[in-house]
Amino acid sequence: MRATSPLRRLALAAALLALPVLSQAATRIEVQAGRSYMDSHGANTGFVEAVFAPHAIGTTRFTWSPDVSAGWIDGRSLSQFRGMRYDTSPSVALIAAGARLRTTDESTWYHPVFFSFQVAGTNHTTQALSTHYQFVSTLGLQFDHVTVGIRHISNGSTHKPNRGETMAVVGLGFDI
Repeated sequence: MRATSPLRRLALAAALLALPVLSQAATRIEVQAGRSYMDSHGANTGFVEAVFAPHAIGTTRFTWSPDVSAGWIDGRSLSQFRGMRYDTSPSVALIAAGARLRTTDESTWYHPVFFSFQVAGTNHTTQALSTHYQFVSTLGLQFDHVTVGIRHISNGSTHKPNRGETMAVVGLGFDI
């Protein structure tokens, strides 16, 4: 029997977890692009994200929505890391699954604000992302068809080096 990669196992788990919510209406697809930084070294990045129908958190004014995404971070050709175990040249693809938190009160100024947290699997390791598992946190604003956010991806200091990727993303959102 052939062993599967951690990224494939994570993708399969995310797909199986998403199946029950796929049948619900109110699915939002976002196509995002931006610039990611490891230390002061930039690279282009892109994501496709699916945010599913919100669920109330008890009797609070907050909701959580299942949130899955696939992303890409370009590599960087940095001579100081060339030939090291954790290089910076490979581009990194990732698949992530988690939850997006928002408020239900549409009349408040902070209604567009959201926070999401996801667990991700990557296809390569780099100086910034030195393990095949990562944590993704995003603080952003979600409007009708536009999303802006600040996203950080790292392994939470479970393995060194842990430089992480910090990015600004802008996206177009569509309800399907």
